[in-house]
Amino acid sequence: MQTLTNARWVRSAPWLLLAALAACRAAVAPASRPEVISFDLPSAVLGEVRRINVWLPPQYARDPSARFPVLYMPDGGLEEDFPHVTAALGALIADGAVRPFVVVGIQNTERRRDLTGPTTVASDTKIAPRVGGSAAFRGFLRDELRPAISARYRVNGETAVVGESLAGLFVVETLLLEPQLFDTYIALDPSLWWNDHELVRTAAARLRAQSWAGKTLFLSAADEEGITPFVLALADALADAPAAPQWRYVPRPDLHHDTIFRAMEAEAYRTAFVPRGR
Repeated sequence: MQTLTNARWVRSAPWLLLAALAACRAAVAPASRPEVISFDLPSAVLGEVRRINVWLPPQYARDPSARFPVLYMPDGGLEEDFPHVTAALGALIADGAVRPFVVVGIQNTERRRDLTGPTTVASDTKIAPRVGGSAAFRGFLRDELRPAISARYRVNGETAVVGESLAGLFVVETLLLEPQLFDTYIALDPSLWWNDHELVRTAAARLRAQSWAGKTLFLSAADEEGITPFVLALADALADAPAAPQWRYVPRPDLHHDTIFRAMEAEAYRTAFVPRGR
């Protein structure tokens, strides 16, 4: 697995320029994008039918014997983050900058229910009629969606997950509570304020309690007062832990909560999905 630099901040102006240029290129570069495959998956765990969108890299059709890693994403509807994620990843694959991935997007039904854990903070419960369902959503991913994808497509067992905001909260929660579910975790501006930043407060103990072999985390934060301090505190816990996943934290105070996903995803994929042999 690619070794990541344990960096708590990046200050260089040239790096910012290169990152901005790379983000623009990923957004506009032409790439072969096979048709998205969508299907409905009944979920006994969630008690509802979930719409699943799948993007296959061009290499999938070219080599019928090849098997591929899978990038899973909440907020994966065709009117959500799925189009820009597949566009950015497709451009990077076409350039040879990352190895090819299958992308599996999960369209939302009750987003704030699925992506939040339990909370004892009264104001948290006011953001949606139902919250605190992340354990069930994780069970859906583990016990229903991943087996369905393995049965339908040629996958190789390597998995990753990407999310921003509440989806980033879910990514970090899954890393700390059930790290074996994925190999690579990408969390952009995660909403770690949830439940009085409980995940951050307990991160040190949870890092000590788990095995991190083969696990990777890419973490980034924008300029949000209610998010950035908690992301930095998580980075501090990772830096102080006697054992931790391979990780990289990239602060981007020049970005905002509504711009960080598109601006930083190419950097995240280039860092975490380096082609084998490099």
